[in-house]
Amino acid sequence: MKRITVLAILLMGAGFLYAQDAGSIMNSTKNRIKYDTIHTQSRMVITAKNGKTSEQVIEQYSKDGPNGANTVVEIQSPANVAGIRILSMATAGGGQDQWIVVPKLKDREAHRIAANENYMGDVSNDDISSMNRGLSLDTHTLLREETLNGKSCYVIQSVPKDSSYQYSKTISWIDKADFLIYKSEMYNRRGELAKVMEMSNFKDVQGRLTPTQTKISTVAAGTSTTIYIEGIKYDEPIPDQFFTKAFLEAWPKRK
Repeated sequence: MKRITVLAILLMGAGFLYAQDAGSIMNSTKNRIKYDTIHTQSRMVITAKNGKTSEQVIEQYSKDGPNGANTVVEIQSPANVAGIRILSMATAGGGQDQWIVVPKLKDREAHRIAANENYMGDVSNDDISSMNRGLSLDTHTLLREETLNGKSCYVIQSVPKDSSYQYSKTISWIDKADFLIYKSEMYNRRGELAKVMEMSNFKDVQGRLTPTQTKISTVAAGTSTTIYIEGIKYDEPIPDQFFTKAFLEAWPKRK
């Protein structure tokens, strides 16, 4: 018969508390900003390995649905990608179904797309929907506490329960005072660091502390994409029809 020491009991208890704390922290982070809808206009600066830059202008709409947040993104410029629209619909299981419309294609129909496809620099479809990812889809563990950019942070590891997700784990640095995410590291299925996401320039928008600059770096490629939010509105009325394949295909032409 194995003997269980007091130390072992304490260690097991500490592990349980850490697991419980991690879930609570992630829940506080996810629910930090309350809104029914969000509408943003952003400028994306894409930096190649050689330092050369290009830009895209995008508009994004998000609204809570029965299964979570639904999102539509439209690329407005440059001309070679203008009009591309991506729809992400939250599923009952906590995941996302995603479609794309490319106006330059003759059929102009919405086509289902893979989560790891990139149409906006270093930003994949999974990256777009990651902030709306259901907490129950991952196992969260509090690894440690440390200082990042002068801020005391929780460092939390999130491992997906479904092996089909493009990342094997995500490690996030979360401000202990305000539950702001300052940095996330995303690891590929081989366990290698694939991307780093850094959020900064937090501003009060309609009483909500909001990151207005997000940089996503692809480690192996040596590239990065920085998103500058230049306009944002919370709780603006957005019709439910925005978040349907039919509307995606019939989206009115912008001036």
